[in-house]
Amino acid sequence: MIWSYILLAVIAIIIIYSVSFYNRVVRLANNIDKAISNIDVILKQRQDELNNVIEAVKGYMKHERSVLKEVTDARTAMQSAKSLQEKANADGIAASAIKTIFAVAENYPGLKANQNFLALQKRISELENYIADRREFYNDSVTLFNNRVEQFPSNILSAIFGYKEKELFRAEEKKHSKLLK
Repeated sequence: MIWSYILLAVIAIIIIYSVSFYNRVVRLANNIDKAISNIDVILKQRQDELNNVIEAVKGYMKHERSVLKEVTDARTAMQSAKSLQEKANADGIAASAIKTIFAVAENYPGLKANQNFLALQKRISELENYIADRREFYNDSVTLFNNRVEQFPSNILSAIFGYKEKELFRAEEKKHSKLLK
C-alpha cells in the first residue's frame, strides 16, 4: 500500500515538473519571438531612413556613385532578408554602408550643414542604439531559453516536447561588396 502512495507521489512530481517546465519554455520562446519582432520593426525603420538618406545625398554626391550603390545594396539586402542569419548579415551590411555614407558626407560641407541630413543622421544613430538594445534583449532571451532546454533533466523534456537550441543574433559589420559576390 505504501508503495502505491510513493509511486503516485513520484508520478505527481514528474507531472508537476513537466507542466512547469513546459510553461517556462513557452514563456521563454514567446519572449524570443517578441524580441525578433522588435528587431524587425527597428530594422524596417532604419530601412525607411536609408531611403531618406539616399534622397538627401543624391544631389551632393553625384561623383560618389559607389557610396550610393553601397547604401542601395544595403537597403536591398535588408528587404530580402528572411532568416535570422540573413537579417544579421543585412544588418552588418547596412551598418557598414551607413558609416561609409556618413564618413563621405564629411567631404561635403553643404551636406554636413543640411538640416534634413543632420536630422536623418541623428535619427539613424538613435535607431542603431535601439537595434543594439533589441539585439541584446534577443540574445539574453535566447541564452535563457538555451540554458533551460540544454540543462539536465530539462533536456529530456526538451527532446520529448521538440524544443531545440535557438540561434543567437550575431551581426558582424561587413563590407557589403564582399557579401554580394
